[in-house]
Order: sequence, then C-alpha cells, then structure tokens
Amino acid sequence: MGIFRRKAPTNCIPIHPDNITTKDWIIVLEAGTIIGPSTEKLRVALATMEKKIIKKYNIFLRPQHFLFLEGYDPRIHGVYFCPQLYKLDSNNKPVVLEGDEIGKLLAKHVQDGVIPIQPWYEPLEKLPGRPIITTTTMGSNLDTLVVGGPTHTSPA
Repeated sequence: MGIFRRKAPTNCIPIHPDNITTKDWIIVLEAGTIIGPSTEKLRVALATMEKKIIKKYNIFLRPQHFLFLEGYDPRIHGVYFCPQLYKLDSNNKPVVLEGDEIGKLLAKHVQDGVIPIQPWYEPLEKLPGRPIITTTTMGSNLDTLVVGGPTHTSPA
C-alpha cells in the first residue's frame, strides 16, 4: 500500500535541522568503485554548497528534514558537512580552499575507515545495515579536525 509508505527514497538523507541554514560544504565521498592498483580507496564524488532540503512529516506530524542528492547511493557514498577551510600561502595569508580540495583532504583523513567490499554485489531487497565509511577512526563528533600538509620550517 503506497499511501502508508513512510520511508524516504534512498537519495534523501536525514539531516539535523541545525544543518539546514548553514553555509557548509557538502562533501560526498565515494568508496568501492576504484578498480586496479590505485592506492586511493575514496574519491570525491560531489563537493557543493547548494542544498535541496525536503521536509516531510512523520505520523505524529513532527517535521523531518532530508537532504536530496541526485545519484546518492548509501552502499557506496558517505556524506559530510564541512565548513569553509583555508590554508596559508607563502606570505602566511589565508587562501580559500575549494570544495574538491576540501574533499581530498577529508578523503585522505577517513580512508582508513573504508570497509573493503567487492566492486560487484548481488541485487538486494533492502540496503545494507552498516555504512561504507565507518567513523570509528575519526570519532562521530568532532569540534576540530587538523589536517596537516607538509610542514615548513623557517630558517632561524
């Protein structure tokens, strides 16, 4: 019975209401699709600041918010919200990082948490119970994440 179906489609990701109005980057990392002798386990599938928010009401008429991402597949994608990041140039002035650069830094940091799966899978009746990228290596709640690049030491 379609009228009693209460689940959102798979390309709608439930989000917290605090993430609706933020100007954070949405980074979608893709795992399990790189074939061959590549050292990378993740790739940046999408990096954008544009959000399409869908509001649905549960059976008790409480609003639930969903982020709509075209082509999102929970079997291979992980979604992260990231604020605007900066790096220092040679003059120690902050330079804005673009979405792909932020996504590559994030992918480098979380690639140890990728669950190795085969690049093919049997058709499923339902989605798998665990995500493709686990957060055990990173912790589920982060206030600060320091992503280090090459360190430059000035001659004294």
